[in-house]
Amino acid sequence: MRALVIGGSLGGLLAANLLARKGWDVEVFEQASEELAGRGAGIISHPDLFQALQIIGVPLDDSYGVDIPLRATLDHSGAIIATLASHQLFTSWGRLYQLLKAAFSGARYRFGHTFESLVQDASGVTARFANGSAARGDLLVGADGIRSAVRAQLAPEAKLLYAGYVGWRGLADENAVSPAAHYVLSDKLAFCLPPREMMLCYPVAGLANSTRPGERCLNFVWYRPADEAGELARLCTDASGRCHGTSIPPPLIRPDVVAEMRRASDKLLAPQIAEVVRHARQPFFQPIFDVESPRMAFGRVALLGDAAFVARPHVGMGVTKGAGDGLALAECLGAGSGDIATALGQYESRRLRFNAGVVARGRELGAWLQGSNAPEAKRHHTPEAVMREIAVTQGFV
Repeated sequence: MRALVIGGSLGGLLAANLLARKGWDVEVFEQASEELAGRGAGIISHPDLFQALQIIGVPLDDSYGVDIPLRATLDHSGAIIATLASHQLFTSWGRLYQLLKAAFSGARYRFGHTFESLVQDASGVTARFANGSAARGDLLVGADGIRSAVRAQLAPEAKLLYAGYVGWRGLADENAVSPAAHYVLSDKLAFCLPPREMMLCYPVAGLANSTRPGERCLNFVWYRPADEAGELARLCTDASGRCHGTSIPPPLIRPDVVAEMRRASDKLLAPQIAEVVRHARQPFFQPIFDVESPRMAFGRVALLGDAAFVARPHVGMGVTKGAGDGLALAECLGAGSGDIATALGQYESRRLRFNAGVVARGRELGAWLQGSNAPEAKRHHTPEAVMREIAVTQGFV
């Protein structure tokens, strides 16, 4: 049985690897023309991701990520005002992509294939690509991310909903910051909470994907308000004056916008974290969106990961959600001996409610950043609540 996976990022690679280990002949189609780059995304690992990686055969040793035993909140002066013991394993997008890509046969991973359309019938499904090629299989998995072209064809009513704020991201070589800053940040998930904003900072694999001390990076994510018509449009306008809508390719972010963000970090953040922002290589921002698909199964086609549901990053479940989808998909399909439409219906029934719960929890945790004045929104934004609730597996089902 042959599976076509549209999208060669983490969700697509998880699904491809898991299906291949069930005996499927899997081919991955990625629109980018070359290896993908994480640019500065850190990943918090949860049980579903660990289970998927174990099945795939990715070793969860010291080379996978960085063990972080403690959470801490810093005030504007840099003093630690609250702590919480919370043992978690953090990795980088680039490191996980490298591991999953290596686990999948390179000959079956196609770059330069932008999906255009699909047609399915009683005996299979055909995908057509912008380069004029086509592929046919028994199953198609739409794993092409937040702006999924597969979802756009099958569930056009599932729209991107902008949350009203952006997440600035960046990586700094841990050796670039001062010894004092390194001492505070090298073993913690550190938070800083300016008014209506949230900063997270933690160590991940380095720019060469090494997790050895001295070769790692400090990763940051800084949530800042940006109304869609005004501030977001300004941020998404390149040096030529062209506005790219609600998102802009990172290389086109204007240098003055980055410089402005760095100045704001010196003014608003704990000095140790401001150092990380100052030394980060090519920081970029991501507008924060929600996406909810009404369905995940369409005959011989399944939506998976961010192609189906996008939750705000506060739940820390983006990649783990995709891993859970991949596990359920592979289990329901098995070796492909049964009826695919029936198996995908079972997959949808297992994952639809869970994923909707993750999206709802992300909205709950981000309501204060979005501008809500409701007391329950503010309660989620105290140092104690942030350390207890952000990027944990409880509270979203």
